Amino acid sequence: MRRYSVFAVAREAARYHTGWERAWASPEPKKRYDVIIIGAGGHGLATAYYLGKNFGITNVAVLEKGWLGGGNTGRNTTIIRSNYLQDPSAAIYEKARSLYETLSQDLNYNVMFSPRGVMMLAQTEHERRGYERTAHANALQGVETSFISPDRVKQLVPIINISGPRYPVLGALWQPRGGTARHDAVAWGYARACSAMGIDVIQQCEVTGIRQKGGKVAGVTTSRGDIACDKLGIVVAGHSGVLAQMAGFRLPIESVALQALVSEPIKPCIDVVVMANTVHGYMSQSDKGELVIGGGADGYNNYTQRGSFHHVEETVRALIETFPIISRLKMLRQWGGIVDMTGDRSPILSKTPLENCFINCGWGTGGFKAIPGSGWGFAELMARGASPLTEAFGLDRFREGRFIDESVAAGVAH
Repeated sequence: MRRYSVFAVAREAARYHTGWERAWASPEPKKRYDVIIIGAGGHGLATAYYLGKNFGITNVAVLEKGWLGGGNTGRNTTIIRSNYLQDPSAAIYEKARSLYETLSQDLNYNVMFSPRGVMMLAQTEHERRGYERTAHANALQGVETSFISPDRVKQLVPIINISGPRYPVLGALWQPRGGTARHDAVAWGYARACSAMGIDVIQQCEVTGIRQKGGKVAGVTTSRGDIACDKLGIVVAGHSGVLAQMAGFRLPIESVALQALVSEPIKPCIDVVVMANTVHGYMSQSDKGELVIGGGADGYNNYTQRGSFHHVEETVRALIETFPIISRLKMLRQWGGIVDMTGDRSPILSKTPLENCFINCGWGTGGFKAIPGSGWGFAELMARGASPLTEAFGLDRFREGRFIDESVAAGVAH
């Protein structure tokens, strides 16, 4: 597969862009693979990529019932940060953030990573104390964050109202090396790199059953026939419970819709990501000028990809007090994603009761930021049977009471 470069762009421009290759192949499924990954979203594709890159395992199929990146990977708000409280969380998210910094070069594909900085507003005394605690924990973890004053918040975000009557800004947890990336490009870049290594990315191939023999995984039944495998990875976000049931076990997760929206495009007015947990809202500005706004999850289990209007109304009403200049903007579009929530708001990367079957789920409202770190650790878990990044996130923690409580850091969409 040819490398992308400025010279390639110039060459193709000279011949009217007639020589570009397909970014990734569209193969027919083989009868058998060493590894099958169910789910061609960011986490599934990253897992396949690092299986090939780090462990030389390329007889791999990534099966997707729809189109590549058509689930939560294409339905999020692209925030990247690692300022989590608990040590295992900070480790895997910081691994992901550091990989994002060089991901465009590693994949030879521009994922449009923008380290513009992420700010989490403290709008109550409880939040202020909590974020100061997180800043101290991050210092011990080697994660670069700091708690900044209201004046510094205003300096970084001139359009913000720091003295709102209901939600005054008392400071913020600031991670200058956090930011955003282009969600579709992350999926496309991983898919292209996987295809270049000989990994099969197979779309429109729904898994309808998981076959087992003697307590071990034997393969999958799909809409395109039976496929055998030695190891199976389930990476399907909000549909994890459905696939787990096929494999014969249950998961401690629930699926809900998380919604977001974008405004009509305007001139640049905010060049950092601002999150406001108290009001359940957060905002950044895209390269096209749209304000990307996200809010809360539905209060009931569902599989819709629309969300509900009352959450949009609540989010926008609160953000207008914090950012008065957005009050007259029109909403351009709104959507929802199906997120899988655990009780402690931390993910599951684990072996399962079915031997050689592994599960990666439970990322809840913040899966996009973890994609490279998740793929790195989950690939190591599948290849070697253990990984320092995933050790604390096993299924057995729920039985043993070893919760990784990130309800404050991850309880709102981001």
